[in-house]
Amino acid sequence: MRDWIGIEEVVAIADAGSFAGAARALGTSTSHVSRSVAKIEQKLQGELFHRTTRKVGLTDLGRTLVEHFRRIIQDRDEAMAWASGNGEPHGEIRISCSTALGERFVAPIVRRFAQQFPAVSVTMDLSNRMVDIVAEGYDLAIRTGQLGDPRLTGVRLASRKLILCAALDYVERRGLPQSIDALGEFDCLVGSAQIWHFRDQGQEIMYRPAGRWRCNSGVAVLDAVLAGMGICQLPEFYLKDHMGRELVELLPEHRVADEPIWGAYSRRRHLTPKLQRLIARLAEELGPALECGNRV
Repeated sequence: MRDWIGIEEVVAIADAGSFAGAARALGTSTSHVSRSVAKIEQKLQGELFHRTTRKVGLTDLGRTLVEHFRRIIQDRDEAMAWASGNGEPHGEIRISCSTALGERFVAPIVRRFAQQFPAVSVTMDLSNRMVDIVAEGYDLAIRTGQLGDPRLTGVRLASRKLILCAALDYVERRGLPQSIDALGEFDCLVGSAQIWHFRDQGQEIMYRPAGRWRCNSGVAVLDAVLAGMGICQLPEFYLKDHMGRELVELLPEHRVADEPIWGAYSRRRHLTPKLQRLIARLAEELGPALECGNRV
């Protein structure tokens, strides 16, 4: 731990805006804070703070490192609390998830977790952008399909079905596609997934639809399907309330196997007690929530 002497002082200065304020917060002397920062700057061979008589501000190096230092302190404190038998989760958790899955299913589960453990602070980024979990400092990302990134590992939380469907009135007007290749003769409505997935004779088939309606919102794609504009492939949770009444499944014999949903995290980060408990909660509740198809 000698390599990390000074990280608490650095974080305290960043929070307080001065060496004296950091000393008061830590219950120590200003000279001790100054010596600790000098030691860590010497080890890093770079300055962490711009110092003037009126103000102390972070350098670029300081801004890069201070949040890492903050997380090291949180993880250390949580590990010590767990080892001493007071294993209540605490500290920050940063989560990335796609918008619809996050809003409807993941966020309610995480919210209840945060309500149960008031010392936990959660930041959720709901976006269809594929974030770089490692570079952007996320603790956990909810991902579907294959992880693909060798820097990541994960816990399977649940699975989801992908359904190809159209409105009944569209089928009455245009008929049914008889094969995957025949989809090119129909109006395809494309969401955030640019590739549609099917299975044929035991092999997974990837099909790139060329539609005239594209939107990265599954809700907007569903509305277009219900309006009779064409065919879509969406996760079943969008469609549950409409299947059999307004929508009909197409090419069910070519439905792809259920996609896994992962709780993904960096291979280089150990699973802290708070993350272990949150992942366990998601694994317990996410699957039933998706089966129900409603917000939980």
